[in-house]
Amino acid sequence: MTDFVAQCRLEWKRLGVPEPLAEEMATELAADLSEAEAEGVSAEEFLGADARSFAASWAGERGIVPVPAGRAKGRRRPFALVAFTAVAAIVLIVTALLLLTGQPRATLTASETPETHHQLPAVTPFGSVGTGRHVLLLGNLAAPVEWILLIFAIVALGFAVWLWSSWGRSRPPGVSA
Repeated sequence: MTDFVAQCRLEWKRLGVPEPLAEEMATELAADLSEAEAEGVSAEEFLGADARSFAASWAGERGIVPVPAGRAKGRRRPFALVAFTAVAAIVLIVTALLLLTGQPRATLTASETPETHHQLPAVTPFGSVGTGRHVLLLGNLAAPVEWILLIFAIVALGFAVWLWSSWGRSRPPGVSA
């Protein structure tokens, strides 16, 4: 029996793991360590350096002993993920509102001076209307930027949803959200 298994047995005894379960776990652990050793991996590389915490977490995951107090509340969502999701949602809402209202608008008014006598076109590529003497250009010049921001916000929110869903799947067994 390796030193790592012996340390785990002592921890299981301290935690009150019943002897038959401790024996079963020790046998399984010894087999796993032997297999890892045959592949050239040490116990520390395979399971970590702290045998006591490994033994306690394994017993807790198997439901043999209560989950340690630090893990009983579950892992909290990182502040960065919450902030990222909030910023992406705000950008999405603001951009959608700007696109729906057509704001900000730009207006360009030009008039022909008396020195020039050429006629201005009746319709320009931007949809402006020319009267020959005055041109009025109305349009939402920020629309391309708003569309890019909208697409970016949708992609960012999709990424946030994926992160939130993968967060739920990565919790250890027996730990509730």
